[in-house]
Amino acid sequence: MAGNWLELLKQIAPHVKHAAVIRNPRVASGSGQYGAIQAVAPFLGMETSAIDARDAGEIERGIMALAPSSNAGLIVTANGATLVHRELIIALAARLKVPTVYWQRIFATSGGLISYGDDPIDQYRRAAS
Repeated sequence: MAGNWLELLKQIAPHVKHAAVIRNPRVASGSGQYGAIQAVAPFLGMETSAIDARDAGEIERGIMALAPSSNAGLIVTANGATLVHRELIIALAARLKVPTVYWQRIFATSGGLISYGDDPIDQYRRAAS
């Protein structure tokens, strides 16, 4: 699914040549998702870089570094830190006009641009049946 986030970013913002990826390096899935994005990037003519999501300050510094670039986009990967800091991430991405793809619907319903991922409510319904 992580590779699809990069493809979606390229579809919604064709001018984007660089994707910053917010991930939690302490969580194995963070490295795995980032690796999948890196694998797809050359096929789309894109470069990637990681923004570690250990705390709010680190996230803010990483997103603010994208401000001078008009060809940068952002991907927010699945982890608890991004969920905890979602309001900060959404606000900074909107203020800086950075096209952003989020991993879960709650980001889009909270004001984020677009999300692509599984629906946990649907998963619970299926499990219950």
